[in-house]
Amino acid sequence: MRFSDIIGQDDVKRRLARTVDEGRVSHAQMFTGAAGSGTLSLALAYIQYLNCPNRTPGIPQKSEGTSEITYGDSCGVCPSCQKIAALQHPDLHFVMPVNKEGKKSGEAITSDLFLPQWRKLTAETGGYFDEAMWYGALDLEKLQGLISKKEADEVIRKLSFKSFEGGFKAVVIWLPEKMNGEAANTLLKILEEPWERTLFVLVSAQPRMLLPTIISRVQEVAVPGIDPEAIETYFAARKVDPAKARLAARLSRGDMLQAQKIVNDENSDETGEDFELFVELMRLSYNDKHLELLKWAERAAALGRERQKRMLENFVRLTRSSFMINAGLEDIAYLWGAEMEFCRKFSPFIANHNVENIVAEIESAGGQLRRNGSAAIVFTHFALAVSKQIIKR
Repeated sequence: MRFSDIIGQDDVKRRLARTVDEGRVSHAQMFTGAAGSGTLSLALAYIQYLNCPNRTPGIPQKSEGTSEITYGDSCGVCPSCQKIAALQHPDLHFVMPVNKEGKKSGEAITSDLFLPQWRKLTAETGGYFDEAMWYGALDLEKLQGLISKKEADEVIRKLSFKSFEGGFKAVVIWLPEKMNGEAANTLLKILEEPWERTLFVLVSAQPRMLLPTIISRVQEVAVPGIDPEAIETYFAARKVDPAKARLAARLSRGDMLQAQKIVNDENSDETGEDFELFVELMRLSYNDKHLELLKWAERAAALGRERQKRMLENFVRLTRSSFMINAGLEDIAYLWGAEMEFCRKFSPFIANHNVENIVAEIESAGGQLRRNGSAAIVFTHFALAVSKQIIKR
């Protein structure tokens, strides 16, 4: 993965290359931002640049006589670059949330078991994929992905060996917020006293869920949304209709995953079902259909745990977007198609008096699910609590 393969993010690329060129490589860094902004891709390109013996140094300002911002990049052809690009470098290790349906009691599940799926998904998407897409590659429906203490112990074991090729030993921890308490505390010890020429790169979508002690020991690389012009340029190179490309650039909020959905006029089956459940919940609440709300809760409770959490994240998005439409801010509601049509009609019922309470109920339900609360109880309470906030007018 080269910096030039990444969509937009020129400022971030330039800063990352400059730290390497000036010898200011922090041993522990955390790339934060939405998956569709390119956090994982940037992390991989950074590691490739760091270990490339033939890299071209960046210029830390605009080139003379041009407005183009230049940045350093790896050569892409040396053995180190080729191995890292294929995610098969002996000094590059990966940790990601994993699990397996039908696993045996006491069976150790670690990331190494799923490296073929990881390499395939990264190659297919260029590193632009999210948690749901990863779990889809693992065929996880009911179980939650996690990073266990066994995984953290394995990281320490791997890093205890000398570098195979004399460069930096690097560990990419994707979604470190999925570490359990034991794993986080084990990792904390090695972050405090790392071996020489060892690099930890955490790639997080929700850094607030990490232990404060871990956050205090890493250098954050905040990755913003992709610039709309870069998204338009990307789609223009692929002969996408200019009007659709502009729409995707505006509505996606710098998230390439969302932009691709808009361009393809599609939502995933999961996102479509989430929208249907949101519509049904709000209509039943509006009409005081309490018995039907209990049936709705049963349907929601039957979903897999990860699906339930993603559904609630979509509920927050749709609720906040409805509120923005009601407030006259439709241009930044970032909805399209059926979602926009429904939220326009429903927006009068999401206002100052209830929006914070509804969002709080959604987030509370999500927190209870993360603590392994009973889904049937959680969604029954949630449905009835939300119904009280939707006042029929």
